[in-house]
Amino acid sequence: MKIRVVSSRNEILSLNPNEKVVHLAFRPSNKDIFLLVETCPKLEVIQIPKSYKKTVSRAIEMFLEMQKVQLLEGDVWGHRKDINEYYSFPPSLMTKIRSLKAEGLPGEKITEKVAREHKLNPKMIFYILNRKQLESE
Repeated sequence: MKIRVVSSRNEILSLNPNEKVVHLAFRPSNKDIFLLVETCPKLEVIQIPKSYKKTVSRAIEMFLEMQKVQLLEGDVWGHRKDINEYYSFPPSLMTKIRSLKAEGLPGEKITEKVAREHKLNPKMIFYILNRKQLESE
């Protein structure tokens, strides 16, 4: 699975409208989030660093809820935007989630185990776990 990394508000208008998961590496304003949702109508998740999430207004949170877009906190550690505009989760992570799911482990246990081992936000793991495309990735 890939996350489109956006490092400045100037990039929002140039995004592919089919983007589903976007990481904002800058502190977004309400206007930036509105523009992002308008530019990417298939958007499912916006991920922002923990320190930025605290500054997001309740109005934007409610707007994203109405648009069925999840706002998650998290980082893309070690990602270099100059090399690739997408951050990809390691194939080992996807394999691990698939195998734990095949073993019949409940979603909460899978989320807890994988989040601890890979140092990822549990809500992002839960999102990955519940994606229909998990089997084909």
